[in-house]
Amino acid sequence: MSALVDILNTVDHSREKRNYFANLILDNPQSLPELLSICEKVDDEISCKASWALEYLCKKNLTAILPYLDQIIGITSKVYQHPSVRPMAKIFECLIIAYYQKKSNEVNKYLTQTHREKITEICFDWLITDQKVAPQAYSMTTLYLLGTEFDWVHPELKIILENNYNMGSAAYKARSRMILKKLG
Repeated sequence: MSALVDILNTVDHSREKRNYFANLILDNPQSLPELLSICEKVDDEISCKASWALEYLCKKNLTAILPYLDQIIGITSKVYQHPSVRPMAKIFECLIIAYYQKKSNEVNKYLTQTHREKITEICFDWLITDQKVAPQAYSMTTLYLLGTEFDWVHPELKIILENNYNMGSAAYKARSRMILKKLG
């Protein structure tokens, strides 16, 4: 077992532990590939903790993950455990918000059209499969923004939100209303 796995085993949902781990990776960027390798072990519970840590890292310094977007998107298409899906959906939301906020930022240099198309596909999958509300809510926001570029996304998003609205939780309905209002 590696030192990184040992440290990850101490990580929980507390802000303090996630912050400590994110700082550890930021101070030792050469360990980011190992963290991603741990995220890739989607059948192992440790991958969930690695995903939490990756999300916290992104919140602190989104640009740290940019050289690894191909790998992250590849990993995300395989994750299925909710404790991993939720942070990956949040990472996508952060990336897409950053991408559309300023057309000349660092994210725009790395996040290719192919990446954005794959993120669109993954987020739609999260909306139409049995997922908890958090990844679905993050996906709604992500897809709304992607729909400003890909004209087919908004009509599909609207249909899904309208069809699933009555079966959704209060949180799902709240985010749906917000997005549907923007869609007009």
